Amino acid sequence: MSDKTSQLEAFERLLIIMDELREQCPWDKKQTMQTLRHLTIEEVYELGDAILDNDLDEVKKELGDVLLHIVFYSKIGSESNNFDIADVCHSICDKLIERHPHIYSDVVVENEDDVKRNWEQLKLKEGKKSVLEGVPKSLPAMVKANRIQDKVAGVGFDWEAPNQVYEKVEEELGELQTEINAGNPDNIESEFGDVLFSMINYARFLKVDPESALERTNKKFMKRFQYLEQKSKDLNRPLSEMTLSEMDIYWEEAKKL
Repeated sequence: MSDKTSQLEAFERLLIIMDELREQCPWDKKQTMQTLRHLTIEEVYELGDAILDNDLDEVKKELGDVLLHIVFYSKIGSESNNFDIADVCHSICDKLIERHPHIYSDVVVENEDDVKRNWEQLKLKEGKKSVLEGVPKSLPAMVKANRIQDKVAGVGFDWEAPNQVYEKVEEELGELQTEINAGNPDNIESEFGDVLFSMINYARFLKVDPESALERTNKKFMKRFQYLEQKSKDLNRPLSEMTLSEMDIYWEEAKKL
């Protein structure tokens, strides 16, 4: 691993390259924060994929792409004299010091939960009117639900034990079934949302990230279905002409891979 001097030299190299690209490259010169936004989101998702695949070489590459975007935004900010990369770095350093009084001051904490509670209380003291202000509006619904629950738990609004949350899941499933029986589409959607919200909450108590868990299942399903498609090609029989029983044989094979 590199020492601090080498790390700083590498970061300086990136800053110099960014300056050169912004000055000389037609594409880079045209970019704004608005045009980069969707690309940044895409890069973060690609990083997430690499992490789920435990592909550390790809994680390294995707981290580089994300870092490039941070440097790019900072360069654009410096051109309008609003902020530069030093301001960005100092801003997060100041925040980390302020939010970790148990490290940089005399506050005593017993565990991780104490740290999270202090974090949310400090944010309120900084002028935020709600602990939920820090939840981005554009987050995907599942990620947003997880963050909402995590935020409110940080100020003590939480269940005491996993079994209570599981009972809530069962309660919500019962309410969903009632609305399914009644046949009201609006109420079915509402109760289905409540079931998902409760399941996400239960995942938090099980120390499971629901987004990662679902994505792992997506990948597993896709791999098995693609095996089924390949078998269909090998047999020269379209899937649409195979019975469910036949498909199930190859599905079970795929599960053993």
